[in-house]
Amino acid sequence: MVAGERFDLTGKTAVVTGGSKGLGEAISLTLAEAGANVLAVARDPVALGELAARHPRITSWTADILDPRFAEALAEHDVDILVNNAGTNTPLLMTEVTADVLDQMLNLNVRSAYLVAQAAVRSMLRRGGGGAIVNITSQMGHVGSPRRTVYCMTKHALEGLTKAMAVELAPQGIRVNSVAPTFIETPMTAPMLADPDFRQFVERMIPMGKTGQPQDVADAVLYLASSAAAMVTGTSLLVDGGWTAQ
Repeated sequence: MVAGERFDLTGKTAVVTGGSKGLGEAISLTLAEAGANVLAVARDPVALGELAARHPRITSWTADILDPRFAEALAEHDVDILVNNAGTNTPLLMTEVTADVLDQMLNLNVRSAYLVAQAAVRSMLRRGGGGAIVNITSQMGHVGSPRRTVYCMTKHALEGLTKAMAVELAPQGIRVNSVAPTFIETPMTAPMLADPDFRQFVERMIPMGKTGQPQDVADAVLYLASSAAAMVTGTSLLVDGGWTAQ
């Protein structure tokens, strides 16, 4: 098999949550360009429609992944690849975190990610096993940082889930990995990086001296979803410019 063929996803169905903007947009387009039929999931039908118009193999799926009906519907689809990308962050000092903020982040970043992964696994097992799951975590799933106690907690949880799923599902041929980005230029990080002092802090913490781009993450996802990573499971691919290497 030549190098390019190892990244060929022709005939595979990939589901990308949070699929309409930022990382999800880049991941959806990259998987589609590699040949996958992509179901991009998000709550914004307009953004999804604009994304679907950019590639014939992208289909929009307007849904709230917090709704139990979404997981039920997902389990009935034929899923070969799941990219668990939906998530949020509300940076606050620990003393300022309200119960509502805590619950919101736990529900989206952890609870829904678990239930979506569970539904995808049920789909894969129903068809005899095999498949790839990529959880989008964060470098903050490996380290700590001020004003990110809840975010770090949720991403550490996803890293643990990745490892446990990988061990449990390896006998069924299902690979589970995570991609852990540093600060990437997306709509979610734009307000944070608009602060010159914060951007300077981020770029100082990254040995490569720059923030990442969505395509950097999408390329890592493509690798883990493809046969090029056939012997890779239970690991976290850090796309962090060296932040956690220090």
